[in-house]
Amino acid sequence: MQCWSGKHFPLQISLRTFIERVSGTKSRNLNFHPLITRRASCATARALKCPQFESLSSHQKDQISLYIDTLLQWNQKMNLTAVTERNEIMERHIEDSLAIVPPILESYSSHCGCSYSTLNVVDVGSGQGLPGLILGIACPGWEVTLIESMSKRCVFLEHAIKVTGLPNVQVVHGRAENLGQSLDLREAFDVAVARAVAELRVLAEYCLPLVRVGGLFVAAKGHDPLEEVKNAEGAIHLLGASVLQQYPVESHSPYGQRTAILCLKDRSTPRKYPREPGTPAKSPL
Repeated sequence: MQCWSGKHFPLQISLRTFIERVSGTKSRNLNFHPLITRRASCATARALKCPQFESLSSHQKDQISLYIDTLLQWNQKMNLTAVTERNEIMERHIEDSLAIVPPILESYSSHCGCSYSTLNVVDVGSGQGLPGLILGIACPGWEVTLIESMSKRCVFLEHAIKVTGLPNVQVVHGRAENLGQSLDLREAFDVAVARAVAELRVLAEYCLPLVRVGGLFVAAKGHDPLEEVKNAEGAIHLLGASVLQQYPVESHSPYGQRTAILCLKDRSTPRKYPREPGTPAKSPL
């Protein structure tokens, strides 16, 4: 695998505006399998009901449709997702992944003092590539690293990256507890994101050691994470950050409103964190 070294503010930046600013690159000529390409066109037409998806260029829509086809094909031989209907994948996975882009843009612009057009992003526990691979499609100026501990899923991710043509996305095979102690990756990222990985106090120990001082940790959670956030505040503070805001994100899926928990890292994580593999989950901070 390839490896390399508060308060709530009104939304100022739409996903459409962001994409218009940073995705001015011409569509690449990609050699896709003809069957996949035909199916992708049909999938794109059906997916246009999703508002976040509509903000993308036609090339980006095709990339997402190709990703969905690849996910469904590989899911027949390995356990990647329990969702097997294309429209449900759009609603439950793709839209939820795209919906965390506006909170990242708003918070990074307001609190991190740097341009958000060329972020270095890590997706911890990427699994099927959600949300990281989708962020790599929607935000081609971002460099996205997908961290995944299961080798079979890494093979799928490498294949999906190749099929969709994403030079800005790469895979790192390993556990977050080990990679967070790596000199190449520790405090190397502007933003760490995670979705459906673990409870927040455990997730914070996986993610915050990877985030640079002044960067963001973003956890995608359900509609009512208040108790989980309260339980995690001590761990987040211990790891060098503070809860910036809980950001309700738009979701048109039948699974209800989602919430993005945004944490701002204002000091270095103590060197002893993350602890040995398995310890954060067994003994949360």
